[in-house]
Amino acid sequence: MINKLKQHIGEYFVGKEEIIENVLICLLSGGHILLEGIPGVGKTTLASALAKSVKCDFGRIQFTPDTLPTDVMGTEIFNMKTGEFEYREGAVMHQIVLADEINRTSPKTQASLLEAMAEGQTTVSGVKHTLPQPFMVIATQNPVEFMGTYPLPEAQIDRFMMKITLDYPEEDEEIRMTKNMLDGKTVDTVESIVTAEDVISMKEQVKQTAIKDEVIRYARNMAEMTRNEKRFVLGASPRAVLALIRASQAKAFLEGRDFVKPDDIRAVAPNIFTHRLTLTSEAKIAKENKDEILRRLIRNTKIPL
Repeated sequence: MINKLKQHIGEYFVGKEEIIENVLICLLSGGHILLEGIPGVGKTTLASALAKSVKCDFGRIQFTPDTLPTDVMGTEIFNMKTGEFEYREGAVMHQIVLADEINRTSPKTQASLLEAMAEGQTTVSGVKHTLPQPFMVIATQNPVEFMGTYPLPEAQIDRFMMKITLDYPEEDEEIRMTKNMLDGKTVDTVESIVTAEDVISMKEQVKQTAIKDEVIRYARNMAEMTRNEKRFVLGASPRAVLALIRASQAKAFLEGRDFVKPDDIRAVAPNIFTHRLTLTSEAKIAKENKDEILRRLIRNTKIPL
């Protein structure tokens, strides 16, 4: 089922298989994903292809500067006939939510997603509303240097399990995209091949994937390395360690194993940690490369025997 889903998404999103695999890791481990890239490289296409391949309730929020928190969370409207307030669902009340261009809206509206992403619920007028399962937010954003964008706060960034950057496609990939367009093969024609019940079942299997204490300690030591790195203002949070463990279980599951190896930790760690780390002013002036520092720390973390 995993191979079929991976191949199906790859027919519509033409790109690296590793990117599709990381999206599936987030889906099966209950995490949320942030896609970053310049306009037109396929961020929305990837999110839509995943959502439509899985037979889940799909919602889309097109973030703009005037989007309000109530557009996301929902609101209560007074019903003149019944004399009571009724809850009108917001865009977040779906199983898979595409938060398109999330950094084009105000920080207040961005923050309206925090409760939903962390706790699987939203609170309106003091009343809690449970979100449908499985629940996943796929957010896209343009690079922060672009005009009209707001940088995501650290609290929001930390809610995303992974951040994946999409770049320009290779020559053969771009030619294949063009042929798909000429043949009418677009995301509008994607058919569902996996049900929500299938996803929930696989998520439960991921949770049963065995992981030894030594491997858990290895993941924690890796996070500790980032916290002790003087060139980072912020290191990896405890939430990042939990995300790393769950993502490594999903990685092992995708490869057909029922146990986690240190290699699984090393494979998913860069996408788990990178967006949570912040360089100091001195490191930025010295033009240090955050990704290169992280790769060095991962290599230097002692692997359990």
